[in-house]
Amino acid sequence: MSVFKRLVVGEPFASGQRPSLTLSKRYAIPLLAVNPISSLAYAPEQVFLVLGIAGTAAYAYSVWTGLAVAAVMVAVIASYRYTVQAYPGGGGDYRVVAANFGPGAGRLTAAALVLDYILTVAVSVSAAVAALDVVLPGLHPWRAWIGAAAIALLAAFNLRGGRVSGRFAAAVTVAFVAGMAALLIAGFLRVGTGEDLTAATADLDTAEDREWTSAALFILCARAFAAGSVAVTGIETFTTRVRFFRPPRGRNAAAAITAVGATTVALFTGVVVLAHLVGAQSSAEPGASGYLQHPLLAQLADTVFNASPAAITPIMLATAGVLLLAANTAFVGFPQLASVFAEDSLLPRQLHKRGDRLVYSNGILILAVAAALLVVLFGGRTDELMGLYIVGVFLSMVLANAVMVRHWRRVLDVERDAARRSRARRARGTALAAALACAAVLAIVALTDYRRGGWIAVLIIGGCYLLMRFIAQHYAAVRKEIELPPGRQRLPARSHAIVLVSSVNLPLMRMLSYARATRPDTITGLSVNVDAAASRQLLAEWERRAIKVPLTVLDSPYREITGPILEYVKALRTDAPRDVVTVYLPEYVVGLGRQPGRLARGHFNWSTTLLHNQTTKAIRRQLKYEPGVMVCIVPWILGESTEPPPLRRIPK
Repeated sequence: MSVFKRLVVGEPFASGQRPSLTLSKRYAIPLLAVNPISSLAYAPEQVFLVLGIAGTAAYAYSVWTGLAVAAVMVAVIASYRYTVQAYPGGGGDYRVVAANFGPGAGRLTAAALVLDYILTVAVSVSAAVAALDVVLPGLHPWRAWIGAAAIALLAAFNLRGGRVSGRFAAAVTVAFVAGMAALLIAGFLRVGTGEDLTAATADLDTAEDREWTSAALFILCARAFAAGSVAVTGIETFTTRVRFFRPPRGRNAAAAITAVGATTVALFTGVVVLAHLVGAQSSAEPGASGYLQHPLLAQLADTVFNASPAAITPIMLATAGVLLLAANTAFVGFPQLASVFAEDSLLPRQLHKRGDRLVYSNGILILAVAAALLVVLFGGRTDELMGLYIVGVFLSMVLANAVMVRHWRRVLDVERDAARRSRARRARGTALAAALACAAVLAIVALTDYRRGGWIAVLIIGGCYLLMRFIAQHYAAVRKEIELPPGRQRLPARSHAIVLVSSVNLPLMRMLSYARATRPDTITGLSVNVDAAASRQLLAEWERRAIKVPLTVLDSPYREITGPILEYVKALRTDAPRDVVTVYLPEYVVGLGRQPGRLARGHFNWSTTLLHNQTTKAIRRQLKYEPGVMVCIVPWILGESTEPPPLRRIPK
């Protein structure tokens, strides 16, 4: 196991080798931009997927739906600009909500963020595989398993402490943005010059012809609006990564949010408008003709560049690259956030421990397993995962923006400077608009889109919330119990040592030696009579060896070993409640046979582990629940122990 771990993880790093995470805006912006920018690979398509349920006529509402999504994006981006300046120390939505709304709301935000990070990996990797499927169509039947394999590779990269350089992230992000810009500029120029630019999917039969009432179309447009609002995802990552920027951190982070947000809104709107102009369609079930439907970006590239592989391939590779980078940023952010949750007693403390390569290995493994499981269960389909994704993202955003409304109200209560009060009013209005917009998206998903996985997200978030509450209460109860009381501590009146005896041998003599070395007030050998002949032989050997420790043999008419020992220890404690009892048990440790000799190599290897220590384990399980009783395990390494203590003399 150790060899395999070193092969996967590598040699451990010293604590002083932890790299600095401070970056200039030139590299911090591209590195953090991958999350919001990557949503362009699937967010516009969600609008068309939902509208496609009603057929081709419903696409007439695509532009207005896209503009409504863009309005939500602008409100959220503007609100987070003020958030990073109000909290330049970072901490993200969880810290902000917990500090203002209390631990209950903080736990709810934490539960939503856990789902958010898991779905970020699952959705990003699934969309990346879909993009690669355009270049390599043979991947389609295996997309779920390819996605799971990609997640495993990302996990291995991060377990080794790998870091994506700012230059590489900048190159991939710029390549994707440049490809998108080139696609939109070329498309709009061709449409503007009067060319008949029609997507290959324009004549695709995506839905049955049937009448839709005005109310039904309104609900469908609302669903499309909520689905497309997934484009907002990723902006919140700036609040957790403010420390990546150089001082003044708040101002630099706000500038980065503005630049990335404006780019994302412009590209999103452009993709939706161009797709509408060329008649592109998207459907989860594109008919029975066997047609393999590609992502919306691939359809636009195919239409604008006349199906030229020289143009489509770079755009799809850049799309897959930025999506995989977005998944990788989740592998960086989630373990750190889980460490914060563990530090606040919301998750097990093991998540706060760094591994050999100075990364939070447990958090990486949990994220990888959960994301891969979702990818496989949902068949690697991005549209199937979207319902879960929206709930997790927008629940945390609603809470975070509602908190900022309260924050700016408190600022107005104490601020007297006119300019600062005016700024606080603008910030409060922006936060209120963002909170209402996010709440509207969340309500639409909860009321109309629950079949796409919204109910699963509610169950996961509710389960995480209850689990975090239970863990927090447990750790609080433990802290209260083990806290030192005031005054001097009362020491035990006497100390009793009990050495369990099955036969006279080297491990027994070692236990007697160790027990005597602790200088107890009394020391007793204890055996259980399950075989009269064996007990008589043990007593005879005890006397023949002249062992200067009294031996007590307990009768067991039903041949039980654990029960009589437990009753004996309980009786000793009952007679003297202030005394402490230490029970010494032997444990045979099976070595790996590193010492020379055929016996060590052949008889004392790992395969014989189950042949030993079963009685010791049963006794230990019972004794550990007894107050005032200590259990001391004395190991004997089979095949490797040297210079055992002498048989005939016990040191005084």
